[in-house]
Amino acid sequence: MKGPLAGLRVLDLSAFLAGPWASTLLADFGAEVIKVELPASSGAGDAMRASTPLKDGHSLWWKTLNRNKRGITLDVRQAEGRALFLRLLPRHDVLVENFRPGTLDKWGLGADVLRAAHPRITILRTTGFGQTGPYRSRPGFGRMFEAMSGFTYLCGSPDGPPMHLGFPVGDAVGGLFGALGILAALFELKGNPALQGQEIDLSCTEAMFRMVEFLAAEHAELGVVRERTGNISPNSAPNNMYGCSDGRWVSMTTTSEVSFERLLQAMEMSALVLDPRFATSSQRVAHRDAIDAIVERWVGDRSYAEVAKLFDAFDVAYAPVYSIADVAADPHFLARRSIVRVDDEEIGSMAMHDVVPRFSRTPGQVRSAGPRLGADNESVFAEIGISASELARLTERGVV
Repeated sequence: MKGPLAGLRVLDLSAFLAGPWASTLLADFGAEVIKVELPASSGAGDAMRASTPLKDGHSLWWKTLNRNKRGITLDVRQAEGRALFLRLLPRHDVLVENFRPGTLDKWGLGADVLRAAHPRITILRTTGFGQTGPYRSRPGFGRMFEAMSGFTYLCGSPDGPPMHLGFPVGDAVGGLFGALGILAALFELKGNPALQGQEIDLSCTEAMFRMVEFLAAEHAELGVVRERTGNISPNSAPNNMYGCSDGRWVSMTTTSEVSFERLLQAMEMSALVLDPRFATSSQRVAHRDAIDAIVERWVGDRSYAEVAKLFDAFDVAYAPVYSIADVAADPHFLARRSIVRVDDEEIGSMAMHDVVPRFSRTPGQVRSAGPRLGADNESVFAEIGISASELARLTERGVV
């Protein structure tokens, strides 16, 4: 293993998105992560294996989401499965699970049992709404986290309904906070051999709520309920999405007097700074429609290439609105190898995102795609003394 987390060992009992996201982020930086799924006799492993898009019958999403992991099958609901799990646990630093509160207790793997097997284990419990509170037992998915956090309420046009994004960002955000929580808990354990490990109660709804930053303060202190504003920023103008004559879109922002002056220079309209409606940031916000209409006409009369050339020349803050095809072909992303390829035994070479962020001395690495179901049963169980014949017996009984 390479990377700053080489030597960290994680047992991942989670499924779907947020929990696996957290453990994969650790795996990207060198942690050894063992993904635990139900045996084929009990279904088809993690339900994400059936998620589109598919190639040759295999989920590309699952392959990316669970990259850099070893994979085993184990039914912890059975007595023999629990016994094997408790033999594996002391070999690891972290346990990740995302069952509804009380599920592991019901299976005989409550916190007291886990602590008896490994007192210093750090446990990430990932749920939609947390281990406490009236919603603790509700099922949770990304769109639920986004909707209840206040995030979705802000998305969309002022005169339209709230809008979900086309990707479950709530799960990704939950995974990010999960990985952060694990590392924070491990930091506390470092150098304190007398301490027991902690349980981390991760509510993905609260993770999304944390992302809307100052809304709680704005509401409590000023009585403001922030509403949808579409593509504009309520804090500055011009700050919007503008269509070019060739059908391409540009996102452009001016957040300071200097950036506004640069925009006017690029448009050859520097005299507008003398217009009292546009003299200060607060005045431009008050007369947003007027300044937006000017910029919209100017951009709309030019192709994207013309707009980009002028914006670059005058250091205007802008970005093209890219599809994934645009990202894949962009020279900057190509230069930084933002998309890498990795070999996979089931579908061959496949592309996926590189590791973020970049480390100068101990960089992370994409080593493998998500493993086939039970790919590492033999090697992992051999590490705790399970012979080939015993493994065959356990497989026959549906334990492994």
